[in-house]
Amino acid sequence: MIRKPIPKGYKDEDYPPLPTATNRFMRKFWPWQIIRFFVLNLKIMRIIVGGHS
Repeated sequence: MIRKPIPKGYKDEDYPPLPTATNRFMRKFWPWQIIRFFVLNLKIMRIIVGGHS
């Protein structure tokens, strides 16, 4: 008779980490999102301009 291993429950390390209160706040804080939007656009523009020279 072949024995199959019994599946065990998941450990806490198997789940992704939960965001902190600061992370949740910054995700919803629209002034910070505007700043990040412009920083990202500047990075993209730098790549585009660099490729056309």
